[in-house]
Amino acid sequence: MSEQGHLQRPLSESLGESEGFIDFQQQLSRAAKVDRPVLIIGERGSGKEMAASRLHFLSERWQQPFITINCAALPQSLIETELFGHEAGSFTGALKTRKGRFEEANHGTIFLDEIGLIPQEVQEKILRVVEYGTFERVGSSKTHEVDARIIGATNADLPKLCKEGKFKQDLLDRLSFEVLFLPPLRERREDILFLANHFMSRMAMEIGREEVPELSAEVAQQLLDYPWPGNIRELKNTVERAVYRTDGRVIDSVSFNPFHNPYAPPDAAETAGDRQDVFDVGKAALQDFTEVRERTVILFLQRALQEAEGIQRTAAELLGLTYDQFRVLYRKHKDQLS
Repeated sequence: MSEQGHLQRPLSESLGESEGFIDFQQQLSRAAKVDRPVLIIGERGSGKEMAASRLHFLSERWQQPFITINCAALPQSLIETELFGHEAGSFTGALKTRKGRFEEANHGTIFLDEIGLIPQEVQEKILRVVEYGTFERVGSSKTHEVDARIIGATNADLPKLCKEGKFKQDLLDRLSFEVLFLPPLRERREDILFLANHFMSRMAMEIGREEVPELSAEVAQQLLDYPWPGNIRELKNTVERAVYRTDGRVIDSVSFNPFHNPYAPPDAAETAGDRQDVFDVGKAALQDFTEVRERTVILFLQRALQEAEGIQRTAAELLGLTYDQFRVLYRKHKDQLS
């Protein structure tokens, strides 16, 4: 369906039974009833647009337009025109007058994904819409009125951007009537297999499979142990790929990295770097023992996780550790692991 459609989008990815997910849905439902701006903060692939869509369709505006715009997908020079439209002849190539997304969202909701990327001069115009409900198209001095609820989404630290002078504090103050934090998939461990089975069923139906294959116990554990940096989107791709590649009734392997090249030669520079790290340890001063030990642990954790494609149980086995021992080290050094 197009971005300008008025019909409800499928909400099948808005599924879960974990405490964190249910708590978020309750917050979202409560915010939907109050006709004020909302900010949704969440990592890539965690379902920010799906949450915004649900918020719109639970609101009093649900029969009106729900317009989305991904600010990261547009050159900054075009964001103003996209949001507010332009008059014919306002710039080269502007052959006719065009409405912007705010006009299309009149009486409905406009969803600004990656709102932290909007240029400051455009932020000024959005601030005026929030405060007075008015704007001008590019190339025109005629004032237009609009009634659109704004939902913004980002993974950026907006208060930090304000301190750096990259986002207007006045605009942030007006958009942050409610700020909802979307839990990442790693914090919704109880939902991983639930969602995986949902995506597997849909994929099996799509490719005409009579039966939905099952996950082996080992693969199910791998899904639970994987950190899912790409969140729900990555989980969906991973299990759909596994269904498509499996002919049998049981999925006994999954590929977390579709770009893994089995024919790639070893990285000579990386190997040399590893040797240099070990050599430097031998030359380190004795008083640097604690720092060198920490660096070595982090290096080995990184290498094991990379070789295990992020599967923590496999990484523990590669290091000769129990899973519990590995988890202690992982939690301690999690912020330093990349």
